[in-house]
Amino acid sequence: MPDNINQEQTRLQAYLAHCGVASRRASEQIILDGRVTVNGNVITELGTKVSAGDKVCVDGQPVHLEKRKCYVLLNKPAGFVCSASDEKGRQVAVDLLRDSYKERLYNVGRLDMYSKGMILFTNDGDFAAKLSHPSSQIEKEYIVETSQDVSPETAALLEHGVRVDNVFYKCVRCDVLKPRKIRIVLIEGKNREIRKMLESQNIGTRSLVRVRIGNVNLDDLRPGQHRDLTEREVKGLLALCK
Repeated sequence: MPDNINQEQTRLQAYLAHCGVASRRASEQIILDGRVTVNGNVITELGTKVSAGDKVCVDGQPVHLEKRKCYVLLNKPAGFVCSASDEKGRQVAVDLLRDSYKERLYNVGRLDMYSKGMILFTNDGDFAAKLSHPSSQIEKEYIVETSQDVSPETAALLEHGVRVDNVFYKCVRCDVLKPRKIRIVLIEGKNREIRKMLESQNIGTRSLVRVRIGNVNLDDLRPGQHRDLTEREVKGLLALCK
């Protein structure tokens, strides 16, 4: 958290991010939805600025600047969604952290409900913004088990890029480990990108696990388990941001 956020006014969405409510982008939508009040007034303007002396509430609950920055790696099991809450009543990944952290954490990036593996959580708005920015170009590595064989030619095609419903998808690298097991490295991470690329080649996805983000590896962390990132890992991730 910037030292001057307590002395100077800052944009409301950035303030919410530093309070651990959500990432800046998600906080913008929370504001637009009319869920935020400042000193009792509903705020829907994204340019609104606040200071530490203002009373800011989300859904009627006061929020405060976090005193401790948290950087957490979770091995997300299948069946959990990556959002602060879910209107459909599905299990939320951040709930797996609530017994260990009093801070309000939110996910950096996403994994779809049926995917497993690495997801990062934080209450540091600057960290989340840098890693989530499209220009960050941080590699994300996945191990994918498929329902059909993947040929070396198909792997090369995915590296070259395919267009699906007028959207261009391209991986950095695709290695065939076994006929029905591949390693894919992405730097973009569009919604369901790997599944859509494979489906375009009539290949189904049986299992998808994210095993690496930048310089941080999943290693032997079991599904549902989590750990704090080391200071070296946090600095390494930020250094990888373009």
